[in-house]
Amino acid sequence: MSLRDWRPRTPPLPDHLQGVVRSDDPEWFVRELAIAAAPPWWFWRAALRRCSWLVGLFGRVEVTGGIPEHLRDGPLLLAANHIGDFDPFVVAVALHRIGVVPRIMATGGIISAPVAGPLLERTGAIRVERGTELARHAVRVTEVALVHGGHVVAYPEGRVGLAADGWPERGRTGMARMALGLGVPVIPVSQWGAHEVLQYGNDWGKLRTLARAAVRRPALRVHLGPPVVLDDLRMGRVGDANRARYRIAAAITRGLVPLRADEPDRPAFVDPTRPTTAVSAFPGGLVPDDVP
Repeated sequence: MSLRDWRPRTPPLPDHLQGVVRSDDPEWFVRELAIAAAPPWWFWRAALRRCSWLVGLFGRVEVTGGIPEHLRDGPLLLAANHIGDFDPFVVAVALHRIGVVPRIMATGGIISAPVAGPLLERTGAIRVERGTELARHAVRVTEVALVHGGHVVAYPEGRVGLAADGWPERGRTGMARMALGLGVPVIPVSQWGAHEVLQYGNDWGKLRTLARAAVRRPALRVHLGPPVVLDDLRMGRVGDANRARYRIAAAITRGLVPLRADEPDRPAFVDPTRPTTAVSAFPGGLVPDDVP
C-alpha cells in the first residue's frame, strides 16, 4: 500500500447501524458512521494535548466563557461563526483547553486529501459535500455522533462568512432542525482573529498571510456563550426552525461583540480575495432585545 492510500484503522460499524447503510452509499459514509458511534480516538486526544502549541505559533489563543458542567457529559452542538480556513484549528484548541474533545465538520475536499484527510476523518470530522446529494450523509453522521454523546462543532452559515462587515450571516435551518429534532443543547461559539492567519483565496496568498501571522501573532479570540434558549420551540411547528436559526445567529453575534470591540463596523484586516456577496444577520453586531 502506498502512502497515498494509507488510512488509520476504523472501528467496526455497530449492529444497530447496519440498517442505515444502503448498497449505493459511499465507503466513507460507512466509516464515518462507525467513527461517530465510537468514543473519541485516543490519537486525537493526544494530538490536542501535545500539538496545540502549533496553533500558538500563528497567534495568541484567548478563550472566554465555557460550558456548564451539567451539559459536558451529554451531546452538544457547538455553533460557530466561520471566518476562515484556520478557525477550525483555533476552535479545536480552545475547546481542548476547557476539556472538550470536538468533532468538527469539514469539506469533502479536505477529507479526501492523502494522509491528512484520513487522519482528520478518523478524529471524528464529519464530511460535508456541499451542493450535492451526498450532503444528506453529513446530517445522518452528525445525528449518530450526537446520539452517542458527541460534541459536534458546526457552522450555521454552511461556509466561510461573506458579509462585508464580517458579522455572522443568518445561516441555514439545518442545525436548528437538528437541535429541535434531537433536543440537543446548542452552545454559541463566537470567534475573531483567525481570518488574519489564512486569507480566503489564492494558495500563495495563504502562505503570505500565514508568514505574516507568525510574525505579528494576532489575538485569536474564542468565546463560548450560554446555551441558546430553544425550549419553547418544537420540530415540525411552522416557523420554529426559522426562529431557532435566528436565535442561534443572535447568540453568536452577541458573543462576538466584545471580541471585536475595536472594529465594530468593518474588519481591520482587509482580505482582497474574500467575496463580499452576503448580508449579515445583525449588521454592526446590533442584536435587538426582542429576537423571536
